[in-house]
Amino acid sequence: MTTMTEASVREFKMPDVGEGLTEAEILKWYVQPGDEVTDGQVVCEVETAKAAVELPIPYDGVVRALHFPEGTTVDVGTSIIAVDVSGGAAPVEAPAAAAAPAAVPAKAEPEPEKRQPVLVGYGVAASSTKRRARKGPQIPVQEASAAIQTELNGHGPAVPATPAGAPVRERPLAKPPVRKLAKDLGVDLATVVPSGPDGIITREDVHAAAAPEPAVTETPAPAAPAPVQAPAPVATYDTARETRIPVKGVRKATAAAMVGSAFTAPHVTEFVTIDVTRTMKLVEELKQDRDLAGLRVNPLLLIAKALLVAIKRNPDVNASWDEANQEIVQKHYVNLGIAAATPRGLIVPNIKDAHAKTLPQLAQALGELVTTAKEGKTSPAAMQGGTVTITNVGVFGVDTGTPILNPGESAILAVGAIKLQPWVHKGKVKPRQVTTLALSFDHRLVDGELGSKVLADVAAILEQPKRLITWA
Repeated sequence: MTTMTEASVREFKMPDVGEGLTEAEILKWYVQPGDEVTDGQVVCEVETAKAAVELPIPYDGVVRALHFPEGTTVDVGTSIIAVDVSGGAAPVEAPAAAAAPAAVPAKAEPEPEKRQPVLVGYGVAASSTKRRARKGPQIPVQEASAAIQTELNGHGPAVPATPAGAPVRERPLAKPPVRKLAKDLGVDLATVVPSGPDGIITREDVHAAAAPEPAVTETPAPAAPAPVQAPAPVATYDTARETRIPVKGVRKATAAAMVGSAFTAPHVTEFVTIDVTRTMKLVEELKQDRDLAGLRVNPLLLIAKALLVAIKRNPDVNASWDEANQEIVQKHYVNLGIAAATPRGLIVPNIKDAHAKTLPQLAQALGELVTTAKEGKTSPAAMQGGTVTITNVGVFGVDTGTPILNPGESAILAVGAIKLQPWVHKGKVKPRQVTTLALSFDHRLVDGELGSKVLADVAAILEQPKRLITWA
């Protein structure tokens, strides 16, 4: 990568588009070297652990260079594009990697996608990792290797206790190609002694760390594990019949969040099967209501309203657990999460202050949430601060499930498929619209009585939707 030294060239650095994110992957370039750009123009799309985000350029000028090709993961604070702001034409430079795919023209249109159900899933957690400033002297790796783990070896960041006054080693410094080499060779960058300027780890450092250590005694010692020496397992892959997909971005964050939630909060799940024939009739009537014209009206709308009424009747369910302070935090607002399946994984955007919305306002918010999620444009802010969640597995024909809590929330309601089934109605067996609801809750916050009341209230409203009026 050529360094720009001219005063007229501005370097645009990868911003922290979330809260404390440390890196992002460049998904698509919308400009090429030589293109003119204006202040506010979107130049690329990047994916973080939270969402895909479009990045606008903050000044006018001509693109001089794209420093990284598509598919590269770049640290926050690293320059990704150079722009000549002098106003004149300037020599242009190609992206850093010769084998990189060509930049995507700004007017490229995505191929149309078939309609797919999106309201399902178990959610992601906002990352709490914040990158330390790269300042101060380096310390011996031996003192920090137990405290720092990199994402390149498949583990999340770990921060064990450190004695008071003891130095903490910063995140290892290495360029993306060196990080990839370390990942391929199975080398933990936290254990590598850097030899480059300013403590940067070089390719030679990684190769040296991967090389087997010479014997220091005459006593025979067990052979070093094979994976440390080279990516030998690649030879065992059946590339003709297997495809390996790197776990990163939203999917990686989802996996980490679900493991953390499943093994932190003691889950309890309760089920109830109910007759929702009257609710389905009300849905059809509301579709003809002029006050709801042009809005998304479906069973999920009334299920969401039923859950909000149940929370109003049982407010203690709307809370979170503060482990650090050993406190239960009761929420006097409801940010209603709707789990959505997207091409990049499951996300849970939420409707802010859903408890205060009228039915038309709730319908509008649901419609906007689903459309934004399908387009892959859900912002990190839209996925933060949720209190309870609904996951609609019924759109896939599934009867029910045992949903995992979205981290930081107290309850999640799974809605199964609504089907015609034989049901005893007024003393006779008749075909009725039937569904199964499943409510998972955090047993530290919600005991069996409270969880049962919430689920029973939701069921009662959906069996007799007039309770939306009498209970509201």
